[in-house]
Amino acid sequence: MSLEPGVLMAVRHLKMHYPIQKGFLRRTVGHVRAVDDIGFDVREGETLGLVGESGCGKTTTGRLLTRILRPTAGSIAFAGADGAELDVVALEGAGLKAYRRAVRMVFQDPFSSLNPRLTVAEIVGQCLTAHGIASGRRRDEMVAQLLEEVGLRPEYLRRYPHAFSGGERQRIGIARAIALRPRLIIADEAVSALDVSVQAQTLNLLNRLKARHGLTYVFVAHDLSVVEYICDRVAVMYVGKIVELGDRDGVFRTPLHPYTEALMSAVPLPDPDLRERRRRVRLKGEVADPANPPSGCYFHPRCAYATERCRNEAPPLRDMGGGRHSACHYAGELGLAGAFAPSNAA
Repeated sequence: MSLEPGVLMAVRHLKMHYPIQKGFLRRTVGHVRAVDDIGFDVREGETLGLVGESGCGKTTTGRLLTRILRPTAGSIAFAGADGAELDVVALEGAGLKAYRRAVRMVFQDPFSSLNPRLTVAEIVGQCLTAHGIASGRRRDEMVAQLLEEVGLRPEYLRRYPHAFSGGERQRIGIARAIALRPRLIIADEAVSALDVSVQAQTLNLLNRLKARHGLTYVFVAHDLSVVEYICDRVAVMYVGKIVELGDRDGVFRTPLHPYTEALMSAVPLPDPDLRERRRRVRLKGEVADPANPPSGCYFHPRCAYATERCRNEAPPLRDMGGGRHSACHYAGELGLAGAFAPSNAA
């Protein structure tokens, strides 16, 4: 794979299938398709949002990008600092360690992601020691600087995680993520466990750090108001597949996939007049089982626009022009309503 100019990471045909084993001999009788043949680019300096319902594969995708998990199939190419193109899936040993210095992760739960037996200096400073950057007093000095950078006081160095609020713990997690000066950060539901006012402070912090250090984010979230605020482009996932991809304003205002329309109809609007004029799309049925997905388009059992073609033929993720992509046979023909426009239904 050859990376295009300005692309930091390219994902192609990525899959993560977990085997289902039964019986005394633990024979494989099927697979859970957590991530099912997805592809996208992450452009340098952008914030790409991954959105969708719980269980659609967002977090698994983030863990594949950081190589916490090794994919079942597919490729991940990353632009190294020296200009070389890295095959992330094949990395081992020192190469994988160097990659994990460039690609870091902020985890969803600020409580379980911090070791309660370690002080803040040890939690944030572990990576500095592991990568041979600093130890001892120099490490503590660097950790103190990182704490100030994320809005915490340097004298918190010797405190343990139980002494902090949820928002402060997430700031410690962010300090740990930026400690190695990475190029890409995967933020997995980084504000979902926080109060609304604390969410705003954390999002503003992430934006400041992005501008200061030239960071790139892949922002995993289910709160579309947060995505609309922080992201430049949006990828919508459904049962392990990307069903729509495009710039934030385009996806929010003129969705090209019926599932995206349903998500956008749930975005809270402050104007009561707009709320009354907008048609709420209520999906029928349940999310498809990733261990036994339906034929054709995975979304067709819940789609109000489904036809026989949808039931029998799986739609590819098509380039619709202008940086927009959609995995719908009728993309651009349905006149779907966005989050900030009233429904055009008769």
